[in-house]
Amino acid sequence: MVREIVRFLRGGKVKDIYEIEDDPDHLLFEFSDRVSAYDVKFPQPIPRKGEVLCRSAEFWFGTLAGVPHHFVRRESDTAIVVRRMQMLPIECVVRGHLYGSLYDRYASGGIVLPDGVVGDDDRMASRLLRPLFDPTTKSDQHDVPISRDEATSAGLLSDAQYDWLESASVSIYERMYGIADSAGFILADLKLEFGVLDGEITLGDSIGPDEYRMWPKDGFEPGRVQDSYDKQVLRDWLSANGYKKAFDDARAAGRDPVAPTIPADIISDMSRRYVDSFERISGTRL
Repeated sequence: MVREIVRFLRGGKVKDIYEIEDDPDHLLFEFSDRVSAYDVKFPQPIPRKGEVLCRSAEFWFGTLAGVPHHFVRRESDTAIVVRRMQMLPIECVVRGHLYGSLYDRYASGGIVLPDGVVGDDDRMASRLLRPLFDPTTKSDQHDVPISRDEATSAGLLSDAQYDWLESASVSIYERMYGIADSAGFILADLKLEFGVLDGEITLGDSIGPDEYRMWPKDGFEPGRVQDSYDKQVLRDWLSANGYKKAFDDARAAGRDPVAPTIPADIISDMSRRYVDSFERISGTRL
Protein backbone atom coordinates (compact mmCIF):
# COMPACT_ATOMS: atom_id res chain seq x y z
CA MET A 1 0.00 0.00 0.00
CA VAL A 2 1.31 3.46 -0.92
CA ARG A 3 0.91 5.41 2.32
CA GLU A 4 1.18 8.82 0.62
CA ILE A 5 -2.12 8.43 -1.21
CA VAL A 6 -4.30 7.35 1.71
CA ARG A 7 -5.58 8.87 4.95
CA PHE A 8 -6.49 6.83 8.00
CA LEU A 9 -10.23 6.94 8.61
CA ARG A 10 -10.86 4.50 11.41
CA GLY A 11 -9.63 1.24 12.90
CA GLY A 12 -11.69 -1.81 13.76
CA LYS A 13 -11.05 -4.96 15.70
CA VAL A 14 -9.11 -6.49 12.81
CA LYS A 15 -8.96 -4.15 9.80
CA ASP A 16 -8.09 -0.50 9.31
CA ILE A 17 -10.00 1.67 6.86
CA TYR A 18 -8.40 4.42 4.78
CA GLU A 19 -9.71 7.12 2.49
CA ILE A 20 -7.97 7.36 -0.89
CA GLU A 21 -6.76 10.79 -1.95
CA ASP A 22 -8.85 12.38 -4.74
CA ASP A 23 -11.13 9.32 -4.80
CA PRO A 24 -14.12 9.86 -2.49
CA ASP A 25 -16.03 6.91 -3.97
CA HIS A 26 -13.58 4.24 -2.77
CA LEU A 27 -11.98 3.06 0.46
CA LEU A 28 -9.00 0.88 1.23
CA PHE A 29 -9.31 -1.93 3.78
CA GLU A 30 -6.03 -3.10 5.30
CA PHE A 31 -6.30 -6.39 7.18
CA SER A 32 -4.10 -6.92 10.21
CA ASP A 33 -2.99 -9.98 12.17
CA ARG A 34 -5.02 -8.74 15.15
CA VAL A 35 -7.58 -11.06 16.70
CA SER A 36 -10.69 -10.54 18.80
CA ALA A 37 -13.05 -13.01 20.43
CA TYR A 38 -16.23 -12.46 22.45
CA ASP A 39 -15.83 -8.78 21.47
CA VAL A 40 -12.50 -8.53 23.28
CA LYS A 41 -9.33 -7.44 21.45
CA PHE A 42 -6.10 -9.34 22.12
CA PRO A 43 -2.62 -7.77 21.94
CA GLN A 44 -0.88 -10.73 20.33
CA PRO A 45 -0.98 -11.11 16.54
CA ILE A 46 -1.86 -14.30 14.66
CA PRO A 47 0.80 -14.66 11.93
CA ARG A 48 -0.54 -14.55 8.32
CA LYS A 49 -4.09 -13.92 9.50
CA GLY A 50 -4.32 -10.58 7.68
CA GLU A 51 -3.12 -12.18 4.45
CA VAL A 52 -5.72 -14.93 4.71
CA LEU A 53 -8.53 -12.46 5.44
CA CYS A 54 -7.52 -10.35 2.45
CA ARG A 55 -7.28 -13.27 0.04
CA SER A 56 -10.50 -14.78 1.39
CA ALA A 57 -12.37 -11.54 0.69
CA GLU A 58 -11.06 -11.56 -2.88
CA PHE A 59 -12.04 -15.20 -3.32
CA TRP A 60 -15.54 -15.04 -1.88
CA PHE A 61 -16.58 -11.79 -3.54
CA GLY A 62 -15.28 -13.18 -6.82
CA THR A 63 -17.02 -16.51 -6.34
CA LEU A 64 -20.49 -15.19 -5.48
CA ALA A 65 -21.40 -14.41 -9.08
CA GLY A 66 -24.60 -12.41 -9.44
CA VAL A 67 -24.49 -10.98 -5.92
CA PRO A 68 -24.01 -7.18 -5.99
CA HIS A 69 -21.01 -6.29 -3.82
CA HIS A 70 -18.61 -3.43 -3.17
CA PHE A 71 -15.30 -5.24 -3.81
CA VAL A 72 -13.15 -3.67 -6.54
CA ARG A 73 -9.70 -5.25 -6.40
CA ARG A 74 -6.98 -6.66 -4.17
CA GLU A 75 -4.33 -3.98 -3.69
CA SER A 76 -1.67 -6.03 -1.88
CA ASP A 77 -1.31 -9.20 0.19
CA THR A 78 -3.21 -7.52 3.02
CA ALA A 79 -5.31 -4.77 1.41
CA ILE A 80 -8.35 -4.46 -0.85
CA VAL A 81 -10.11 -1.51 -2.48
CA VAL A 82 -13.90 -1.31 -2.16
CA ARG A 83 -16.63 1.06 -3.23
CA ARG A 84 -17.76 3.36 -0.46
CA MET A 85 -21.37 2.94 0.67
CA GLN A 86 -23.75 3.59 3.54
CA MET A 87 -23.73 0.50 5.74
CA LEU A 88 -26.97 -0.85 7.20
CA PRO A 89 -27.02 -0.97 11.03
CA ILE A 90 -27.36 -4.72 11.64
CA GLU A 91 -25.16 -7.76 11.15
CA CYS A 92 -26.83 -10.51 9.14
CA VAL A 93 -26.05 -13.82 10.84
CA VAL A 94 -27.18 -17.10 9.26
CA ARG A 95 -26.93 -20.30 11.26
CA GLY A 96 -27.01 -23.79 9.81
CA HIS A 97 -26.16 -25.64 13.02
CA LEU A 98 -27.26 -25.38 16.64
CA TYR A 99 -24.02 -24.01 18.04
CA GLY A 100 -22.36 -21.14 19.84
CA SER A 101 -24.60 -18.44 21.27
CA LEU A 102 -27.62 -19.91 19.46
CA TYR A 103 -27.21 -23.21 21.29
CA ASP A 104 -26.65 -21.42 24.60
CA ARG A 105 -29.86 -19.40 24.18
CA TYR A 106 -31.81 -22.45 23.03
CA ALA A 107 -30.56 -24.77 25.80
CA SER A 108 -31.25 -22.18 28.51
CA GLY A 109 -34.76 -21.47 27.24
CA GLY A 110 -33.81 -17.94 26.29
CA ILE A 111 -35.08 -18.36 22.74
CA VAL A 112 -37.90 -20.29 21.10
CA LEU A 113 -36.93 -21.19 17.56
CA PRO A 114 -39.49 -21.11 14.72
CA ASP A 115 -41.26 -24.28 13.70
CA GLY A 116 -39.37 -26.34 11.15
CA VAL A 117 -35.91 -25.23 12.25
CA VAL A 118 -34.87 -27.83 14.86
CA GLY A 119 -35.42 -31.51 14.16
CA ASP A 120 -35.54 -34.47 16.53
CA ASP A 121 -31.83 -34.07 17.22
CA ASP A 122 -31.29 -30.88 19.21
CA ARG A 123 -27.86 -31.67 20.58
CA MET A 124 -25.06 -29.14 20.38
CA ALA A 125 -23.82 -28.74 16.78
CA SER A 126 -26.72 -30.66 15.22
CA ARG A 127 -27.69 -29.43 11.78
CA LEU A 128 -30.82 -27.31 11.58
CA LEU A 129 -33.57 -28.41 9.22
CA ARG A 130 -33.19 -25.10 7.41
CA PRO A 131 -30.83 -22.13 7.81
CA LEU A 132 -31.91 -19.63 10.45
CA PHE A 133 -31.59 -15.87 9.99
CA ASP A 134 -30.41 -14.60 13.39
CA PRO A 135 -29.29 -10.94 13.02
CA THR A 136 -27.55 -8.88 15.67
CA THR A 137 -26.95 -5.25 16.47
CA LYS A 138 -23.66 -3.61 15.54
CA SER A 139 -21.54 -2.51 18.47
CA ASP A 140 -17.88 -1.81 19.20
CA GLN A 141 -18.48 -3.49 22.56
CA HIS A 142 -20.89 -6.42 22.35
CA ASP A 143 -23.32 -7.42 19.59
CA VAL A 144 -26.70 -8.73 20.74
CA PRO A 145 -29.43 -10.59 18.83
CA ILE A 146 -32.22 -8.44 17.46
CA SER A 147 -35.64 -9.60 16.29
CA ARG A 148 -37.52 -8.41 13.23
CA ASP A 149 -39.94 -6.42 15.41
CA GLU A 150 -37.09 -4.80 17.34
CA ALA A 151 -35.18 -3.88 14.17
CA THR A 152 -38.19 -2.35 12.43
CA SER A 153 -39.75 -0.63 15.44
CA ALA A 154 -36.39 1.00 16.25
CA GLY A 155 -36.22 2.33 12.71
CA LEU A 156 -33.05 0.42 11.88
CA LEU A 157 -34.68 -1.27 8.88
CA SER A 158 -37.94 -1.18 6.98
CA ASP A 159 -40.02 -4.35 6.68
CA ALA A 160 -39.00 -4.62 3.03
CA GLN A 161 -35.30 -4.24 3.87
CA TYR A 162 -35.51 -6.90 6.59
CA ASP A 163 -37.19 -9.35 4.19
CA TRP A 164 -34.57 -8.65 1.50
CA LEU A 165 -31.67 -9.12 3.91
CA GLU A 166 -33.07 -12.38 5.26
CA SER A 167 -33.61 -13.87 1.81
CA ALA A 168 -30.26 -12.71 0.42
CA SER A 169 -28.28 -13.78 3.49
CA VAL A 170 -29.75 -17.29 3.52
CA SER A 171 -29.15 -17.65 -0.23
CA ILE A 172 -25.49 -16.60 0.10
CA TYR A 173 -25.03 -18.94 3.07
CA GLU A 174 -26.41 -21.89 1.07
CA ARG A 175 -24.07 -21.15 -1.85
CA MET A 176 -21.06 -20.87 0.42
CA TYR A 177 -22.13 -24.02 2.28
CA GLY A 178 -21.95 -25.96 -0.98
CA ILE A 179 -18.49 -24.65 -1.81
CA ALA A 180 -17.20 -25.47 1.68
CA ASP A 181 -18.79 -28.92 1.50
CA SER A 182 -16.93 -29.68 -1.74
CA ALA A 183 -13.67 -28.79 0.03
CA GLY A 184 -14.38 -31.09 2.97
CA PHE A 185 -15.75 -28.51 5.39
CA ILE A 186 -19.04 -27.70 7.12
CA LEU A 187 -19.97 -24.02 7.15
CA ALA A 188 -21.73 -23.89 10.51
CA ASP A 189 -22.71 -20.20 10.44
CA LEU A 190 -21.95 -16.96 8.66
CA LYS A 191 -21.99 -13.21 9.35
CA LEU A 192 -22.62 -10.81 6.47
CA GLU A 193 -22.90 -7.04 6.27
CA PHE A 194 -24.78 -4.99 3.69
CA GLY A 195 -25.03 -1.35 2.74
CA VAL A 196 -26.76 0.88 0.23
CA LEU A 197 -24.90 1.72 -2.98
CA ASP A 198 -26.49 3.64 -5.84
CA GLY A 199 -29.86 3.14 -4.15
CA GLU A 200 -29.53 -0.67 -4.00
CA ILE A 201 -28.77 -2.98 -1.06
CA THR A 202 -25.27 -4.34 -1.67
CA LEU A 203 -23.06 -6.93 0.02
CA GLY A 204 -20.18 -5.22 1.80
CA ASP A 205 -17.50 -5.33 4.47
CA SER A 206 -15.53 -8.59 4.15
CA ILE A 207 -16.04 -12.35 4.02
CA GLY A 208 -13.53 -14.71 5.59
CA PRO A 209 -12.67 -16.86 8.62
CA ASP A 210 -13.54 -14.03 11.03
CA GLU A 211 -17.07 -14.01 9.60
CA TYR A 212 -17.86 -17.73 9.85
CA ARG A 213 -17.41 -21.00 11.69
CA MET A 214 -16.00 -23.85 9.62
CA TRP A 215 -15.56 -27.47 10.69
CA PRO A 216 -13.85 -30.41 8.94
CA LYS A 217 -16.49 -32.86 7.75
CA ASP A 218 -14.48 -35.95 8.66
CA GLY A 219 -14.41 -35.03 12.36
CA PHE A 220 -17.98 -33.80 12.73
CA GLU A 221 -20.00 -35.36 15.55
CA PRO A 222 -23.11 -33.71 17.06
CA GLY A 223 -23.28 -33.40 20.83
CA ARG A 224 -19.83 -31.98 21.46
CA VAL A 225 -17.55 -29.03 20.79
CA GLN A 226 -16.37 -29.16 17.17
CA ASP A 227 -12.87 -28.91 15.73
CA SER A 228 -12.89 -25.47 14.07
CA TYR A 229 -10.87 -23.87 11.29
CA ASP A 230 -11.47 -20.29 12.38
CA LYS A 231 -11.09 -18.23 15.54
CA GLN A 232 -13.38 -20.64 17.39
CA VAL A 233 -10.13 -22.27 18.53
CA LEU A 234 -9.53 -19.15 20.61
CA ARG A 235 -13.14 -18.97 21.78
CA ASP A 236 -13.00 -22.59 22.95
CA TRP A 237 -9.78 -21.96 24.90
CA LEU A 238 -11.31 -18.89 26.52
CA SER A 239 -14.48 -20.74 27.49
CA ALA A 240 -12.63 -23.79 28.83
CA ASN A 241 -10.45 -21.59 31.04
CA GLY A 242 -13.22 -19.41 32.45
CA TYR A 243 -12.35 -16.24 30.55
CA LYS A 244 -15.67 -15.96 28.73
CA LYS A 245 -17.49 -15.91 32.07
CA ALA A 246 -15.01 -13.34 33.34
CA PHE A 247 -15.73 -11.16 30.29
CA ASP A 248 -19.48 -11.43 30.88
CA ASP A 249 -19.11 -10.69 34.59
CA ALA A 250 -16.95 -7.64 33.86
CA ARG A 251 -19.50 -6.21 31.42
CA ALA A 252 -22.33 -6.85 33.89
CA ALA A 253 -20.37 -4.87 36.48
CA GLY A 254 -19.77 -2.01 34.06
CA ARG A 255 -16.09 -2.79 33.53
CA ASP A 256 -14.13 -3.42 30.34
CA PRO A 257 -13.06 -7.07 29.99
CA VAL A 258 -9.31 -7.68 30.22
CA ALA A 259 -7.75 -9.92 27.55
CA PRO A 260 -5.53 -12.73 28.83
CA THR A 261 -2.30 -13.77 27.13
CA ILE A 262 -2.93 -16.32 24.36
CA PRO A 263 -0.64 -19.38 24.68
CA ALA A 264 1.94 -19.79 21.91
CA ASP A 265 0.54 -23.15 20.81
CA ILE A 266 -2.93 -21.64 20.33
CA ILE A 267 -1.45 -18.85 18.21
CA SER A 268 0.52 -21.29 16.06
CA ASP A 269 -2.46 -23.60 15.62
CA MET A 270 -4.77 -20.75 14.62
CA SER A 271 -2.30 -19.47 12.03
CA ARG A 272 -1.97 -22.92 10.50
CA ARG A 273 -5.72 -23.43 10.36
CA TYR A 274 -6.36 -20.05 8.75
CA VAL A 275 -3.89 -20.83 5.96
CA ASP A 276 -4.96 -24.45 5.51
CA SER A 277 -8.68 -23.69 5.28
CA PHE A 278 -8.14 -20.93 2.70
CA GLU A 279 -5.93 -23.13 0.54
CA ARG A 280 -8.43 -26.00 0.63
CA ILE A 281 -11.46 -23.79 -0.05
CA SER A 282 -9.89 -21.72 -2.82
CA GLY A 283 -7.57 -24.31 -4.36
CA THR A 284 -4.83 -21.66 -4.17
CA ARG A 285 -1.46 -21.94 -2.42
CA LEU A 286 -0.33 -18.96 -0.35
